[in-house]
This record gives sequence, structure tokens and C-alpha cells, in this order.
Amino acid sequence: MGYIEHSTLKPVDTVDGSANGGSLNKLEAIIFDLDGTLADVSLDFDLMKTKIAALGEVFLDERPTPGETPALEWLEELVQQTMLRDRDEAMEFRTRGRLVITAMELDAARDGRLFDFTRPALETLSRRGVASGIITRNISAAVRTVFPEIESMVQAFIPREIAVRLKPAPEHLFQALDVLGVQASSSLMVGDHPMDVMTAKNAGAISAAVTSGSVGADEFKALSPDFIASDVEELMDQLIRNGLV
Repeated sequence: MGYIEHSTLKPVDTVDGSANGGSLNKLEAIIFDLDGTLADVSLDFDLMKTKIAALGEVFLDERPTPGETPALEWLEELVQQTMLRDRDEAMEFRTRGRLVITAMELDAARDGRLFDFTRPALETLSRRGVASGIITRNISAAVRTVFPEIESMVQAFIPREIAVRLKPAPEHLFQALDVLGVQASSSLMVGDHPMDVMTAKNAGAISAAVTSGSVGADEFKALSPDFIASDVEELMDQLIRNGLV
């Protein structure tokens, strides 16, 4: 399927159908990412990795150099390296590293806010009989700081601490869909990061990218999401216009 321009969506009959057999019917569920998608939460992942590297220097012979691996997975890689030397030190490294990450997440959540369109969008889905859920690599305490009533507004909420595997592993999305009783092929995964599009594709769900976070439209091009929009509000307008919700 061709790439969709920043401010428009492809008509539904041009979707390639890789997840839905060639055409799109009305969606049964929409699963959202949170940070950057439904909420404006600025988390400095480069600083997070810098702090993990500084901590890693205590347990390893030299200061590790951050790469492209996400902070959570990178911490675990470093922990496994330390495990080869000393199991007790590795466990301490993991505990301290997770505390660093959690502290940064909570600080960012205190300064964050939901986008103005978030509650109206979720209310619209409820009125139209479309189930909604949120999956996030963040912790529930941070999520509830920025979205206190989350569990009264969505029917499935899978934060990091209860996820079997974190996105882009499909199990994260499957957990939410299992709660809703919906098949992946009848669901749409919406997020502001390539990881969210990968999650949808890995699960066989329909994918939508929004550029309301830190990732621009060009960065989604290689993944060819089924839809792309500037934010969830624009995406909802297009889904309604095309009869998908």
C-alpha cells in the first residue's frame, strides 16, 4: 500500500488488506498507546539511558554506551552481562535501574496532561459501540497520574507491570484484545511511535500512526501503516467519515 500523506488518510478501499482480507469493516475495538498519542508526556529517553549508563559503570568494568535499544531492554541486557560476573550484583543493578526509570516516568507524568481531544474521542467510541483500550510500556502509577479516570473510560488497560511481553511483541496487544473479546483483525492499534505500528502488524491488527508525539510522518513511511494522521482527533474524523466507527 502506498504511503499516506501527513494530513490525510487513504480511502478505505485502498488499504492493502494484509490484516483484514482486502477490505475494512466497522471496527470492533481501538487500542491506543498513551504517551504522545492520548497524552502530552515528555520523557527524555536519552537522559534515561545516560543515567542507566552511569549506573552500569558501577557494576561493569567500563561505562556502557547507549545504542538504539529501548531503555528497558538495554537495562536488561546490561543486567545479563553483570549476571555472568556476579548474580547478586546483577540483581542489585536491575533494582536500581528500574528505580531510575520509574522515577523519571513519574516525574514526567506529573508535568504531563491529556490532549484536549482524548476524553471526547473515547466518549465517541463508547457511544458508537466500539470498545477501547490502552496498552503502554509505562507503569500504571504514572499513567493514573496523568489520566486518573482511565479505567472508567476504557475497557482494557495493560500497563507495563501486568504485560506478559511488552510491545512491539504482539502479546501486549493480545492481552487487551482478550479482555475485550475482540479479534486482532477487527481492531485498530493507534500510536505515535513506529513500535506501535510494528505491534499492530505483529499481531495481525490494523495499524494507525499519529504524529502528535516526537515522530514525524516520514519516519513511518517504511512501515506503511494502514492510516496516518496528525493526531487522534483527525484520525477519528476520518474513521467516522469512512464508516469504520
